[in-house]
Amino acid sequence: MAKKDLIYQRFLQLDSSEGIDTQTLASLLDMTRANLSHELNELCKDGKLYKSSGRPVLFFLSENKLMRHESQLDLLAKNNVSLKDSVEQAKAAILYPPKGMNCLILGGTGVGKSMFASLMHNYALEMSVKSEDSPFIIFNCADYSNNPQLLTSQLFGVKKGAYTGAETDKIGLIEQANGGILFLDEIHRLPPEGQEALFVFLDSGTFRRIGDSESRTSDVLIISATTEDPSSALLNTFTRRIPIVINLPSLKDRTLDERLFLIKSFFKYESIRLNKEIYVSLNSLRALLSYDCPNNIGQLKSDVQLLCAKAYSEFLTNIKPDVRIHSKVLPPYIKDGLYKEKEHRVLWNTLMSEEIEYFRFNGSNEDTNTIFNTDDNTIYDFIENKLEKLKSLDISDIDIENILEKDIAKHFNKNNFEVSEEINRKNLLTIIDEDTLDCFDKIIAHVSKKLAITFDNNLYTAFALHINTLINRINSDKIIINTNLNKIKELYPLEFSVALEIKELIENYINKSIPIDEAGYLSLFLIPDNTFNDVSHDKVKVILIAHGESTATSMADVSNRLLGENYVIPINASIDVAPSKVLENLKVQIQENPSSAGYLLLVDMGSLTTFADVIKKEFKVEIKVISLVSTLHVLEATRKALLGSSLDEIYNDVLMVNSYVEIHKNLNDKPENEHKILIVTACLTGEGAAIAIKNFLVSNLRLNGDYFEITCLNCLDKKFFKQKIINLQKENEILFIVSSFPVDSKVKQYSMYEVFNMNVLKELQTSIDSKTAMLNIPKIIKENIYNVDGVALFNDVTKLLKILENKLSIKLSDENTVGVILHLSFVIGRLRNEDNPAAYPMKDVYISENIDLYNIIKENLTFINNKYKIDIVDDEICYLMNLLSNAETIIDNKLK
Repeated sequence: MAKKDLIYQRFLQLDSSEGIDTQTLASLLDMTRANLSHELNELCKDGKLYKSSGRPVLFFLSENKLMRHESQLDLLAKNNVSLKDSVEQAKAAILYPPKGMNCLILGGTGVGKSMFASLMHNYALEMSVKSEDSPFIIFNCADYSNNPQLLTSQLFGVKKGAYTGAETDKIGLIEQANGGILFLDEIHRLPPEGQEALFVFLDSGTFRRIGDSESRTSDVLIISATTEDPSSALLNTFTRRIPIVINLPSLKDRTLDERLFLIKSFFKYESIRLNKEIYVSLNSLRALLSYDCPNNIGQLKSDVQLLCAKAYSEFLTNIKPDVRIHSKVLPPYIKDGLYKEKEHRVLWNTLMSEEIEYFRFNGSNEDTNTIFNTDDNTIYDFIENKLEKLKSLDISDIDIENILEKDIAKHFNKNNFEVSEEINRKNLLTIIDEDTLDCFDKIIAHVSKKLAITFDNNLYTAFALHINTLINRINSDKIIINTNLNKIKELYPLEFSVALEIKELIENYINKSIPIDEAGYLSLFLIPDNTFNDVSHDKVKVILIAHGESTATSMADVSNRLLGENYVIPINASIDVAPSKVLENLKVQIQENPSSAGYLLLVDMGSLTTFADVIKKEFKVEIKVISLVSTLHVLEATRKALLGSSLDEIYNDVLMVNSYVEIHKNLNDKPENEHKILIVTACLTGEGAAIAIKNFLVSNLRLNGDYFEITCLNCLDKKFFKQKIINLQKENEILFIVSSFPVDSKVKQYSMYEVFNMNVLKELQTSIDSKTAMLNIPKIIKENIYNVDGVALFNDVTKLLKILENKLSIKLSDENTVGVILHLSFVIGRLRNEDNPAAYPMKDVYISENIDLYNIIKENLTFINNKYKIDIVDDEICYLMNLLSNAETIIDNKLK
């Protein structure tokens, strides 16, 4: 007798009315679980057995028809008529031979896309399409939307040595999901590179790990989901490879019957979690049936949990004898559902008898078969633990009730904003390294013991970003002065003392001392009610413009979600849209978002920086612009704007991101023998005063140690001092000299008196910042332009610019030099990657009016065109002409 038949005979001898799991049967038959699982699935295919969905998987005799369970997908369709077609599509996708069809789930936030995908996996298990141990992996594409390389490595894996830091082979999700289902949530957040890499796998079923030449295969069914219109948010080449598109309707498009089923299911679910009966008044159910619920099923479930948590709290504090919900305690936005139009009242009477005052929900009833899992008991455990602690402190019952109510509200406010602490922490890990975030969590735990302060997501995120910035600043030897230090000490002595303890924790972590000024800034995060919601004064508006269909929106969304405020104003600048239209869009945003505090304009390309002058002139507002921004720049700008910082403060702080962010760490690693930019300090009587001025400069200037070095010289013999300067200049550039005497040199110089009186510090910092920006350009090019040697491109563009300056008899300022180099580098990068050039409005007229300038530029672009095998068209030449003619230059009259 075959092994399969022996198993079936043994199965017939057992009582399978309640179902039998694989582990139990394996121990009875003395077989390995893997071998038994295979044979049981074969018996299911033969129709002799059937198995339940969910875990653990239970097997039943097919002859016992009375015990046959409906699949969870069937249960969903049975009670949700609007999902009938969607469920049939889902079944077809799972059952389509030989291995199912990839599909895309469409629907708004909170409609249940993740849950639906999970039910599809359960259905695949029940129908034996997938083995019971087949994986179901969820991956949210939004987590890596701004890092295509990291996203690709997550999906496809990495071969050891593929890049710096790849110390071991890493298996990607495609491999991990072999034999199962990979659910890609928020697929619209995948950048085009990610979509292209994925559709290659969908076509061939093969893939390669990053840095690996070996081709691999994986048997994976891809289920993806998006809240966006796929025709505009996804590549056509990608959507063509998705044969089934499943639409999930929003809650407002469902019938009241369906909504009532969901509400009842949620209350049963909570009853199971509490292991107690829940009583809900008629009017409470009516309100839940009819109130506006914009975040769909996710919000409805959260609101039901909120009501149950409050009722459970009242039960524990003996306010009520049971867990009971009545309409008087409903939040106003739910209670508004009772005042809906007349047709709702007619439906209420159809669905629910007015004779019933309270409905009882009992999770132990036979009809509790539900599509919702019952694992999470977090809120109820929290209430019980918090109540026990409060009682041990001899707090009055009224105070306990108020404290619990506030804590419950805070818990669900997080859910309503869809930014739970775990999700928030995961997002922060894309910006802050895990060791630093672990240190920060220890700081939070320490502060919580010392102060009565609750770190909601806003405060948690802002404080984490501040401490990360502080650590980077100290590691980069950047010093800031807190002019309000004494005032903070006086007004907030307790908070300041805790801030000193935080300072010590950070010092132990980084093994460096931290100035006491930093403790003053740390104190600000510990002051009661220090939130982002202060609207007592106008705040700087942050506007982000980036090229691409959704680049600005994606970057803004990351910042808004992390900081819990919908603050950044994004403008997507499609490549094929004229700059004039983008400018008009910016004007509309300025009109619709007035601010007396000014505007910070963040742009991804230098060509957009010219918009600021137009806005300032037309609207008479203060505006500053920063180009080549990353998500870190957007975060820093938004965080400071929400705190109420001035436009100048925000601008300077965002510029500082470039000098210490870890994102450029690998690119910043310079050879030890590479020459640095020198700042020379000198005195007549030996090196004492020179060292003093060096220390003063280190304390008061932002200096990147990778680029700059302060050299102290003495000048006991003036005759030889000039030769020292000449010798230094043979191998190093000297940025400026600070001395106690005049120096015979063309190098810019300042007196010690000017520096110590702080009269020229701003000028010195400007000089340093300009030089830093120039030194950073090759790295920026290398990181942002693919398939191009960043250093070589920088050198070529710099050479071209010097030629143009000479032939046009102009001299660009440092700021404009940076802008032109970056603009032209990105133009070359776009054309190398065959992207469409940006159209210049009325280019023919502009060229004819500036024909001499046009001819000189076009003639000298030849070596760039030849070397990089591109053709810089007239539109791009016009943008370059515009940048050169509008820059702070002295232009020969013959070109005017």
